[in-house]
Amino acid sequence: MKIKRNGMTRPDNPKAFRPILCMNFSTTDLVFDPEIIRRFDVNGPRYTSYPTADRFVEAFNAEAARTWLEQRNVGGITKPLSLYFHIPFCNTICYYCACNKIITKDHGRSARYLKYLARELALQSERLKGSHEVLQLHWGGGTPTFLSREETRQLMETTRQYFTLLPDGEFSIEVDPRKVDAETVALLGELGFNRMSVGVQDFDEVVQLAINRVQSEAETRAVIEGARANGFKSVSIDLIYGLPKQTLTGFERTLDRVLAMDPDRLSVYNYAHLPSLFKPQRRIAEADIPDPDTKLHILALAIRKLTDAGYVFIGMDHFAKPDDELAVAQRQGRLHRNFQGYSTYADCDMLSFGISSISKVGASYFQNVKTLDEYYDWLDAQVIPVFRGIELNADDVLRRTIIQALMCHFELSIESIESAYLIDFKRYFSAELADLREMQEAGLVRLENDWITVLPPGRMLVRVISMVFDRYLRADRERKRYSRVI
Repeated sequence: MKIKRNGMTRPDNPKAFRPILCMNFSTTDLVFDPEIIRRFDVNGPRYTSYPTADRFVEAFNAEAARTWLEQRNVGGITKPLSLYFHIPFCNTICYYCACNKIITKDHGRSARYLKYLARELALQSERLKGSHEVLQLHWGGGTPTFLSREETRQLMETTRQYFTLLPDGEFSIEVDPRKVDAETVALLGELGFNRMSVGVQDFDEVVQLAINRVQSEAETRAVIEGARANGFKSVSIDLIYGLPKQTLTGFERTLDRVLAMDPDRLSVYNYAHLPSLFKPQRRIAEADIPDPDTKLHILALAIRKLTDAGYVFIGMDHFAKPDDELAVAQRQGRLHRNFQGYSTYADCDMLSFGISSISKVGASYFQNVKTLDEYYDWLDAQVIPVFRGIELNADDVLRRTIIQALMCHFELSIESIESAYLIDFKRYFSAELADLREMQEAGLVRLENDWITVLPPGRMLVRVISMVFDRYLRADRERKRYSRVI
């Protein structure tokens, strides 16, 4: 017997079917239902990892991280690598920002930071067993393009000392168009970068003044055109809805201007106003923030315009052209989610460098210290600067697989999970299935004997659906530390 689903034939032997799920839906399948969203919109994680970083413990320390690096080659088979570099420096402060950043114009600070990044590269590399081949590399921040051209070249050369960047790899960088000229874009292409994420947020001048980020359409377009001229395969634009002074009319103008630039991918993030946690946000007047209904209308507008323009809804807040690698990976069941968001490479171990960065090696996650002083002190002592982490148990790995499936592909094969993890799914997750029945009655999911499917009205709320399987949330029901889903 073969199972026919979404136009695809599945073998009756679940072990022969990998991955555990597959997706094949059109952009017209996406349904935006404001009433359903109001009912289920709660605070929740973004699930760039499971367990989430707030569950990491300090008992997992630098010694534990070293052990995981050293045992990576057990059995003689190692995964390819993904590398992340956190560049925390910014010339100016954006009031909405919740990233770990340092506001400075002093390149003496970045020069010193690069020296310590080289030390961390050496420390991790000498302990890392197995292949040093890299399929993915990402520079985030802060503002990676804060670095001078000489510093940019230096960091890439240092990286290549310890790792081999594969010719077909995906190498991306976050770019602030206000800080980049044509020569810098050309250098990035020369050094091997082939993906670029361009921060825009909103082109409305009133909004830009309210968030202290004034950025013209012309300089943004120049960077995107420069990327294409220098061989970049993909350009992504980041937008944020819910910013102060934002209006439906103003955001529609922004969307029109962005679509005219024809990006390969778009992200439309929800602004999370948490001034008690992020001090720069205290400069934003709460009275200037759009009310929940206005935010919903702005999001609905964005979804309609992007899907009408032919973009595929990847998940949560990401859209891509149908021929983009993210959309292709989703159709083929290869889409993955990690600390940089959605990814086309599911089987990579991730090594991360710099303050506050998080690595994933095997069944472990570990995070670096968050301040420069701590970072420098630990590396001066020749200690990997890891201050917390977690070693996943069998239940964590199982739930991570389920959450990945729902977040990336909107459906899950129960039979394949049972085969892969040797469990009785309905017995193991009896409480979770009971919670999902309420969502089924609301039209968010469909529960079948062998499948859990996120229906079109539920795709905007996939975080809420995934939260059902989060054992840590079930244990304490404490969700106030997270941003709202919508």
